[in-house]
Amino acid sequence: MSTPTESPVPVAPDRVFSRWASLAVLCAGTLMTILDGNIVTVAMPAIQSDLGFGAPGLAWVVNAYLIPFGGLLLLVGRLGDLVGRKRMFTSGLAVFTAASVLCGVADDRAVLIAARALQGVGGAMTSAVVLGMVVALFPQGREQATAIAVFSAVGAAGGALGTFLGGALTQAFGWHWIFLINLPIGVVALVAAVRVLADDRPDPGTGLARSADHVGAALITGALMLTVYVIVGSGERGAGRTLLMSALALALLAAFVVRQARAARPLLGLGLFRSRLLSGANAVQILMIATMYGFQFIGALYLQRVLGYDELTTGLAFLPAPVVIGVLMVGLSARVVGRFGAYRVLLSGLVLITAGMALLSRAPVGGAYPTDVLPPVLLLAVGFAAAMPALTGLAMSGVREEDAGLASGLFNTTQVVGGSLGLAALSVLAAGRTDVLLGEGAEVVAATAEGYQLAFRVAAAIAAGALALAALALRTGRQEASGHTGSEA
Repeated sequence: MSTPTESPVPVAPDRVFSRWASLAVLCAGTLMTILDGNIVTVAMPAIQSDLGFGAPGLAWVVNAYLIPFGGLLLLVGRLGDLVGRKRMFTSGLAVFTAASVLCGVADDRAVLIAARALQGVGGAMTSAVVLGMVVALFPQGREQATAIAVFSAVGAAGGALGTFLGGALTQAFGWHWIFLINLPIGVVALVAAVRVLADDRPDPGTGLARSADHVGAALITGALMLTVYVIVGSGERGAGRTLLMSALALALLAAFVVRQARAARPLLGLGLFRSRLLSGANAVQILMIATMYGFQFIGALYLQRVLGYDELTTGLAFLPAPVVIGVLMVGLSARVVGRFGAYRVLLSGLVLITAGMALLSRAPVGGAYPTDVLPPVLLLAVGFAAAMPALTGLAMSGVREEDAGLASGLFNTTQVVGGSLGLAALSVLAAGRTDVLLGEGAEVVAATAEGYQLAFRVAAAIAAGALALAALALRTGRQEASGHTGSEA
């Protein structure tokens, strides 16, 4: 990471709170939004039964959140640079918390879907600027690596923890509480953010305070929203309609690129992508997150539909993952990256992720948790604990302070795109294989298990692709990254 051109103001000067208190506030806001992305998964059958969703409509409980979340990240990341990241972060917390309450009290399908969409807007506002704020708080060396490890641990563990909490809350209190739990968390995080984080609005006389490119903003937001919509709804539409919408999304994206190349004050300067580290790390992340979403979502379905676990037992089965991820990221990640370098740690983590998915592809009908589920869960957890902080550090290397919010939004956008793409593709593959086997007269559980096995094999191949891409695309950035994350021994 290059030295910022201006000193960040991460903590109010009249407060006693340290930068680590500020990091804790940012992590709390991140945890809330990430939990919500996964906590709903285990509760879907209960929501379907209570509100009378059909199978296509039920998917929109997830899709309504993902589309605005993924579509707005890049825009609000840049707006955070322009109007102040604290303002964007706190506004997002307020919107997300209010929308969570609306979800929790919803007694109608349309109300729940609309509230989920509003959650997606608040989640994007909160998430887009957080990584840029973390980097501004900790601009140097080992300290930055430690902060990124803590932030990544919260994100990674939060995703896996959401599955456990979703099952526990749904079984104990009902599905409404998977949303209502956000109210106390959100209020505390909002009050703490207002008190701890300093006002970081740019000086009106600087380039950062100039107006945003409204035409470019409309083009990229439309392109991203349509892309996520195409991905998450691919299983519900015919090939012709999917291709038409894909072509429209590509046309909007192309128009955005042309606009940015010609605009006097572009929303997204294309020079940002000259960084091979930033571009390569985002590409690797799409593949890695697609793999991990396959683990979380398809894995939960395997436990429930093949092994017969209930919601709480499914959550408990996943619990070792967030524990391992949290312990390793916070306790070891920064030291390991400092000792061996981000590039080598990333490759090692991707090797473990690939091995874990390959092992999970066995997924037998009569599987036993200690032998068939726990070993791949642990491999995936250790691999992700190693890979994610290293990849985050590489992605943010060389990004200027004035572009940190935009780079953060871009990094979060590729997470959503990768997760949505992985979930849609692997779900379609699993369902298609199961339908073929059922048509041939196979027993339901056996056919379902074989569908999931195919999905896990494809996920392992995607992880192997991420490993190959990282080895090739990020190799040239090793020395640049090592200046901030540790020597490349």
